[in-house]
Amino acid sequence: MSWKNRGEFLPSRSIVTQRWALLLCVASFCAGMLFTNRMWTVPEPKGLARSTSTESEKLNVVSEGCNSRILQETQDIYKEAFKGHGSLQNLDKTISNLEMELAAARAAQESIRSGAPVPDDIRMSESSGKRKYLMVVGINTAFSSRKRRDSVRATWMPQGEKRKRLEEKGIIMRFVIGHSATSGGILDRAIEAEDRKHGDFLRLNHVEGYLELSAKTKTYFSTAVNLWDADFYVKVDDDVHVNIATLGDTLARHRSKQRVYIGCMKSGPVLSQKGVRYHEPEYWKFGENGNKYFRHATGQLYAISNDLATYISINQNVLHKYANEDVSLGSWFIGLDVEHIDDRRLCCGTPPDCEWKAQAGNICVASFDWSCSGICRSADRMKEVHRRCGEGENVLWSASF
Repeated sequence: MSWKNRGEFLPSRSIVTQRWALLLCVASFCAGMLFTNRMWTVPEPKGLARSTSTESEKLNVVSEGCNSRILQETQDIYKEAFKGHGSLQNLDKTISNLEMELAAARAAQESIRSGAPVPDDIRMSESSGKRKYLMVVGINTAFSSRKRRDSVRATWMPQGEKRKRLEEKGIIMRFVIGHSATSGGILDRAIEAEDRKHGDFLRLNHVEGYLELSAKTKTYFSTAVNLWDADFYVKVDDDVHVNIATLGDTLARHRSKQRVYIGCMKSGPVLSQKGVRYHEPEYWKFGENGNKYFRHATGQLYAISNDLATYISINQNVLHKYANEDVSLGSWFIGLDVEHIDDRRLCCGTPPDCEWKAQAGNICVASFDWSCSGICRSADRMKEVHRRCGEGENVLWSASF
């Protein structure tokens, strides 16, 4: 056979072989599919029926419930994460408050060790837990002010059982005085006798003196906050007329606030000249001559919240004292986040000023004469001021703080 004949037969064999190969591939594929469907069909487990449309809906509901629960939990996690900053701030405040309470307790213990007298009602409260009061009113007084104290007792300061009723309403009132330079001398014995009669004194571990009013103010707040747990601590002079119910109502409005300093805010001149009243020996700290003090409450009456009184108690050894006690108090709060509340009802004038305001329905908290830094001749005029500007006894007993 020649190469030509071979060339003529080869193409036909090649074509037949390709066609059969294609048919065999298709047949093999179909056989494989048939074999796979028959041999590898997944059997249904015994006892497990196919889910109906109702069951499928139930499964969808359950699935949606799980998804919503997971979504809610995720949202809660994110919310807690976003609250993290606020939670840390609250934790800082809580720790700060606990530290202040601990320091106050230590200060109280030191006061007791140093011989400061503790009233009977405080001894009882320590064993049964301190109750909460609205305010402690400390009436600043001196050894020579017996007539002033009697004028206050005869007007706006309840006595005997009425004073106890007032304490049940959440108001503590005490005359505040320290000791004489000669401990146990005639001046101290006179106060002790007066206290046995009236029982309305708070004795401080402090030596009395006009130039020591800043130290006395610091000691008063430190002592009061350790003896009574109150929302506010008030300092008032014994030649000022006060409407107690109006004062309580005024302070109660600020009860929910922190670091509150309430009074008639002023900014008087810094007096550098020696020999004048209210001379400031450290005038150079306030800048050039003729400068004014920073804003602070006038000294006749002011109130501070519990946290500020605790702050004074904790830091009393490092708080600087200026010549004037109201300036000293204001300086202690510089640099702190304190809310200064200027309420002019705390510094009304004596009649006719306070009388006109009372007739107009705007009863004053405190009344005095600016020219005398108190009521001029208060021992003689307190009853008149009380009669014309007083809120009335029924107002006090019907008030609810």
